[in-house]
Amino acid sequence: MTQTQLWITFAIIAGLTMLTRFITFIIFPAGSQPPKAIIYLGSVLPTAAMGLIIVFALRNTPVLTYPYAIPEVIASLSIVIIHYWKRNTILSILVGTVIYMFLIQSIF
Repeated sequence: MTQTQLWITFAIIAGLTMLTRFITFIIFPAGSQPPKAIIYLGSVLPTAAMGLIIVFALRNTPVLTYPYAIPEVIASLSIVIIHYWKRNTILSILVGTVIYMFLIQSIF
C-alpha cells in the first residue's frame, strides 16, 4: 500500500468512526424521548451480552480433566460475589480476572 493509500484509508476510517459516534445525536436529539423499543433494548441488552460472554468464555472449559474447571468456577463466583457486594462492573471483572490468572499461573 502506498503512502497516499494509507492516508486515504486512515481518513475514511476516521470519518466513519466519527459518523457512528455522531449519528446517535442526529437520530435522537437532546430533549426528545427515544422510542420505547430503544429504551427496552437498552435495558435488556447488557444482560444478554453478559450471558453471551459467559457462554463464550466457558464453552471450551474441560470439566472431565484436570483442573476440572475449578479456576473458572472460583473466578466466576468471585465476580458474582464482588458484583453483588460493590455493584461495580469494572471492579468485578478486574478482580475475577486477577483471581483467575493467579489460579492458573500459581496453583493449577
